[in-house]
Amino acid sequence: MTCKGKRQKFLEIQNRVVKLRLTTFFLQTLILFVSYLFLKKHLFMIPFFKYQGTGNDFVMIDQRDKKFIKKKDTELIAKICDRKFGIGADGLILLQNRKGYDFQMIYFNADGRESSMCGNGGRCISAFAKQLGIVKSKCHFLAIDGPHDANIKKDNWVELKMSDVKNIEIGNDYFLMDTGSPHYIVFVEDIDDINVFENGQAIRYSKRFRKKGVNVNFVEPTKENIIVATYERGVEAETLSCGTGVTAAAIAHYFKNPNRRKKQNIPIQSKGGELAVRFEPNGKDGASNIWLCGKAELVFEGNF
Repeated sequence: MTCKGKRQKFLEIQNRVVKLRLTTFFLQTLILFVSYLFLKKHLFMIPFFKYQGTGNDFVMIDQRDKKFIKKKDTELIAKICDRKFGIGADGLILLQNRKGYDFQMIYFNADGRESSMCGNGGRCISAFAKQLGIVKSKCHFLAIDGPHDANIKKDNWVELKMSDVKNIEIGNDYFLMDTGSPHYIVFVEDIDDINVFENGQAIRYSKRFRKKGVNVNFVEPTKENIIVATYERGVEAETLSCGTGVTAAAIAHYFKNPNRRKKQNIPIQSKGGELAVRFEPNGKDGASNIWLCGKAELVFEGNF
């Protein structure tokens, strides 16, 4: 074979190699693209924000543009709230669009089930809405127990207007009322002597409350404030704070020790921090114009 023939043969082989490499590159690119589309459809990430209000912590998810979680996703919600295998939280809150309101709040307990109103969660979602740019210093939103208003002030201080309370049941050694969630309140001399988990669980699973459950609050009055510890249904454990719980405790404290002031302002110490509840007594078994006040803070954000 002449030199010219050898050169021609070499060029033919070289062209085949180039074509093979181009074909391989195209196939690899196609495989990667198809894999991307599959993963995007089946293995999506959920952007979240973690908030806490006096130690009562929540996973917040913005669902205005895309529905990441549905109400039936009980196992997923419970996994997200799991402190060992998920993000970890006392509950999960969805922020969604709702006509006539700034947004809608949908709350789930740590067990993954949709639950009744959460006061600290309501304060946290108000702060979250401000962070998202939905509202500035005031908001009007819908929760499971009806409409709520909130004022978002400096230093992460949020004041949430709660639903009116009616038909308080006053027993020999307890108070029972619904402040958006049902609460059983017991007054004690020294809260440090109380095993909140064991005593709370015993009441929550007693014959009267076993089916629907009840939150249990232990309250120690002091000269400066009231100290409150809470066993929460759905979490089925003691939590550092409970908004509807401290609201119930403050109202019960007034009816246990009534005074002539038309407007009450009760300072509260929970294990997670300081709160305050303002309200106006209404007759012998109710309260109105109730405001739950305290800090609501962003802890971190990420994708799950």
